[in-house]
Amino acid sequence: MSAVAELRPLLERLRATCIANGAPADLVADLDRLAWRLDQPLIVALAGKVKAGKSTLLNALIGEELAPTDAGECTQVVTVYRNGHTYRVSIELTDGTSRQVSFRRDGGALEIDFGSTPLEQVAKIIVDWPSSRLVGMTLIDTPGLDSIARDTSDRTHAFLGTDDDGGGEADAVIYLMRHVHRTDLGFLEAFHDEAQAGASPISAIAVLSRADEVGACRIDAMVSAQRIADSWRRDPRLRRLVQTVVPVAGLVAQMGATLREDEYRALATIAALPRAEADALLLTTDRFVDDLSCQVTQLDREELLDRLGVFGVRLCISLIRLGAAPSATALATELANRSGVVAFRNLLTTVLTERRDVLKARVALSGMDAALTKLPAPVFDPIRNELERIQASAHEFEEVYLLNAVRSGVMNFRQAEIEELERLLGSIGAPRHVRLGVGPDTSEAEMHRLILDGVERWRRRSENPMTALELAGAARSVARTYEGLLSVP
Repeated sequence: MSAVAELRPLLERLRATCIANGAPADLVADLDRLAWRLDQPLIVALAGKVKAGKSTLLNALIGEELAPTDAGECTQVVTVYRNGHTYRVSIELTDGTSRQVSFRRDGGALEIDFGSTPLEQVAKIIVDWPSSRLVGMTLIDTPGLDSIARDTSDRTHAFLGTDDDGGGEADAVIYLMRHVHRTDLGFLEAFHDEAQAGASPISAIAVLSRADEVGACRIDAMVSAQRIADSWRRDPRLRRLVQTVVPVAGLVAQMGATLREDEYRALATIAALPRAEADALLLTTDRFVDDLSCQVTQLDREELLDRLGVFGVRLCISLIRLGAAPSATALATELANRSGVVAFRNLLTTVLTERRDVLKARVALSGMDAALTKLPAPVFDPIRNELERIQASAHEFEEVYLLNAVRSGVMNFRQAEIEELERLLGSIGAPRHVRLGVGPDTSEAEMHRLILDGVERWRRRSENPMTALELAGAARSVARTYEGLLSVP
């Protein structure tokens, strides 16, 4: 039985015991919220500094331009985007009430009408939007962490539980950054705090955002961005705080999902210009916008630049010239692939969605533990003991703790063992061949042999009298993980 399946009835038992013994109403409400979260899709928040590209990346992940991305601080209120049966926008107010509001959308981002409600009284915006991309994952757009208006940043800290009060509402976080700055590390440290529900390296992914701007927006910018992301991934400061680091060109990704036929025709017109003329036009943003001889209107060129950025325009022209994008559909596919968003979506499925039960269970475990610390009465002791038993016996928790220990350097494994554990534990949810470090064409018999070899090696490691006690326990856990792969298709 999974940890989630064991925790759900225990949570209901705790709630009933609280009601029967007159526990505070707000504590019962917290338990109700916890039970509701167990049955929800994975709740993933996008966080980062102002203009890090959160809204742009969110649009690219959903595949529609919903969140505003204009200049300035677009996201001033935590905004929830979730799958719904109908198109609806509602707001939750700071006084605890909520109401549905009107909105409009003319082929672009949503424009929400708050009516007479001041923005400072809006605690959260909830957008219900029918989308297959939101079925398994609810996405949250959060205000920038270094906003000029401190109240705006405080909303993000409160939602994610990185303020002094804790109790965040996200199961995982995608953190966008352009440099490894100490304020970014500080936020990830706070999110990683074991006091926070579900917080661990497996519940955080770092994104090198606006990756197309690396290397002066050259056509090979994404190659340079990938090298930077690889170096960040090896950085011990980040390695213990996030699952991985990936580069994404947000504007290019968003354009791949929202490219229009008229935009393709404009790009094709520029690509058809004589090579020297087109290259001169693409040399700087001023030349691209101000050239009076171009057949594409200045207004259209300005819009292309806003929608794609310099790198995106250069990439589109190059792809059309080379014949790799003979249509708007082909260009959109190329942009999505080259922006990094397709690989990123696959990564989210592997390292977050496939770990939904583990992440949800950690949230429930932490929330119930926090509630029980406020309930010292002996009547709650049996529940407390059962919770400790689940925490101690659930193998998925052991795997998370072991991965944390490996990445933080707490356990002194050999380098080859660390690399093996990173692959085995760091890619939970991935196909067996990925976790075993072999190709997809590896035979079933060979994979079976590798699994049994892993079980035997780690059992011997645990039974070796020269192995430290802590490492021996970890080795037994690794052997169990290998055994679990025998039942994975």
